[in-house]
Amino acid sequence: MKSSRLFIALVAIAFTSVIKANVPNDSVGKEARTISTRYEAGGVYGSGNYAPMWHFANKQGIGSNKNGWAYARAAVEGRNVFSNCDITLKWGADIVGGYNLTSPVFIQQAYFDFSWKRVNISFGQKERWGYIQNPRLSSGALVESGNARPIPQIRIELPEYWNIPGTKGWFGIRGHLAYGWFTDEYWQKDFVGQGATRTTGVRYHSKAGSARIGNAERFPLTAEVGLYMVTQFGGNTHNHLNNEGKLVDSPTRFKDYLTALIPVKGDSRYTIADQANVAGNMLGSWFGTLTWNDKAWKLRLTYEHVFEDHSQMFWEYGLWTEQLVGLELELKKFKWIKSVTFEYFNLKDQSGPIYHDTNSLIPDQISCADNNYWHHTYLGWFNYGMMIGTPFTTSPVYNTDGTLNLYNNRTEAFHFGIEGSPLEWMDYRLLVSRSNNWGTYDIPFTEIKHCTSGLMELTFRPEFMKKWSITASFAFDKGKLYGNNYGGMITITRRNIFSY
Repeated sequence: MKSSRLFIALVAIAFTSVIKANVPNDSVGKEARTISTRYEAGGVYGSGNYAPMWHFANKQGIGSNKNGWAYARAAVEGRNVFSNCDITLKWGADIVGGYNLTSPVFIQQAYFDFSWKRVNISFGQKERWGYIQNPRLSSGALVESGNARPIPQIRIELPEYWNIPGTKGWFGIRGHLAYGWFTDEYWQKDFVGQGATRTTGVRYHSKAGSARIGNAERFPLTAEVGLYMVTQFGGNTHNHLNNEGKLVDSPTRFKDYLTALIPVKGDSRYTIADQANVAGNMLGSWFGTLTWNDKAWKLRLTYEHVFEDHSQMFWEYGLWTEQLVGLELELKKFKWIKSVTFEYFNLKDQSGPIYHDTNSLIPDQISCADNNYWHHTYLGWFNYGMMIGTPFTTSPVYNTDGTLNLYNNRTEAFHFGIEGSPLEWMDYRLLVSRSNNWGTYDIPFTEIKHCTSGLMELTFRPEFMKKWSITASFAFDKGKLYGNNYGGMITITRRNIFSY
């Protein structure tokens, strides 16, 4: 109900802005207004048990693992710039409907942004990507990758780097702080079987901050380092640990919002596990980049290390584990190959196989067996069955046993992506991933399951079809993790149907 009321309010704002856009502007030079529209339709069909992974992964939750799905999407976005007072207003509404999706019709985006100078306050549900990865070629960030549907939230942020005064552009910072709520409780109820664990009313919190050292306008080498943290808290867990009728009521007091902001152990209102560790489902990552930006090319080395609660937050069990390392080359003057990305992902260790909390008999704590992205109260770091972090961990939408359990998070993968524009009216993109999968420490696979996934995509923008684009792609999975799946996809996009 809350998200419905928010959407109605945002549509009202959008309607008001549309009316204003057609009113003569008496303050020319002080205010600029733009409205853009977009209509898109697409579908996937092929052979195998599932749709190929790269036909629905990292698409902001629009899509399905089912072999055969289709969608239509209509969106409108507006932007008002008041240059005399450094204020910008942005709004958007985006509705999706289709066949074999997580919902027949759903709100993908509904937001209103207020910006003053470099500070932005965002209300609502909006598509966002990771801080450092290339969303077209990367396998995705480890905490929030764009693999799942957006989460409604209130967010204050510095979306772009703000140069610290007095540093002459050599030092900058950016970041965000957000609180929101999950809206997938009805989807969970429909998906799970009788007596299986599900949640309702869960809250969301995220925060991040990063610093940039270097001034690309004066010297081509720059570096970034940052911290990204998220927490699930509050709400109810029904049939806790798949025990039918067992309810866990997690508190949503003011102090619990502060506990999510500064992670500490839970009080007596929390489960025993959260009293021993950290209240709620908290995970995060350290990330950084090293970039050489030349006139003809740009080379970026990216690094991200994920941790669960406090375990491995400071690499106490090894430096080269729980990580995503990437190398991206951008060729600015060579159209045939514009960008190339290679990544190595390793989540197979998870600090080690042994875990033990302190007690009266054994005073030593061993914080291994992290079971990344899983939580005893909140099931896992997913939204509408899709993992919010890396798509290399198997999303619950694949489960056939009526549960939302996480059955595969011990994964190692190699990923390659390349894109280019050999012709003015044609782009291409290729993705290839190879993963080795061990299951989980609690329920390991009897043998390592390998999976090779690929995507070959062409986008056409014919001169005689201005504002139109047609994307055709072929994708596949091969191996024992998801089976052998093959599929084709066609997407047709029309931008700016109406002119303002």
